[in-house]
Amino acid sequence: MSLFGQDRSFLHALPAADRRSLLAEGARRVYEPGEVMIRERDTTAYVLALLSGWSVVSVGTERGSRLILALRGAGEVVGDLAAVDRGPRSATVTALGTVEAVAVSGDRFRRFLAARPHATALIMRQLATRLRSADVERRALSSETVLQRLAARLLELAERAGRRADGGTVLELPLPQHDLAAAIGATREAVAKALRLLREQDVVRTAHRTVVVLDMPVLVLLAQGRARPGGNPAAASPPGV
Repeated sequence: MSLFGQDRSFLHALPAADRRSLLAEGARRVYEPGEVMIRERDTTAYVLALLSGWSVVSVGTERGSRLILALRGAGEVVGDLAAVDRGPRSATVTALGTVEAVAVSGDRFRRFLAARPHATALIMRQLATRLRSADVERRALSSETVLQRLAARLLELAERAGRRADGGTVLELPLPQHDLAAAIGATREAVAKALRLLREQDVVRTAHRTVVVLDMPVLVLLAQGRARPGGNPAAASPPGV
């Protein structure tokens, strides 16, 4: 399961001239932290090309909670599915911090793709990657423990958005506990319990909106389901976690 997109984003994969052409089609917008950029089920069709900052892609659940599907950063586009198929929005996109983007209307985005088959191929590859990721996510929700899913998320954040400091890896995108819970399909209480286990065994250190991974090898084993904090590599996770 992955919160991030492909290693090379849509904008960065475009030739420079095409990238400039696409950005010239839209208007710049700045979103404040917590501001909704796209709302699930809306019938709008504009596409946002992200220039800076990070956003959270999420969907509502039948229980009234939300499930975080992905994090999207600079160089990526969001809202492209509704622009392509003209259907309602499939997810909500919210600014994690300050986000700068260019909004391109659905009509202009479709014309851009129609004139550039290579850009259409990039979008189709992006949609396919997201579909595969969703399939992996469904399997993880049905077969992995909360501790295993949390370890996998923390490992991914450390690898994709971490920096070495203070004897460990500081997560540059530290999600609050309720967002970590939404990112692994668990309750906030279950995530708090799993984090406490990780802290007690010096796998991670946490503070307000800060997570530092102290023991990356153990976190890898936990994500693979081959260890528990303080246990042997083959040990199972504690019940309920």
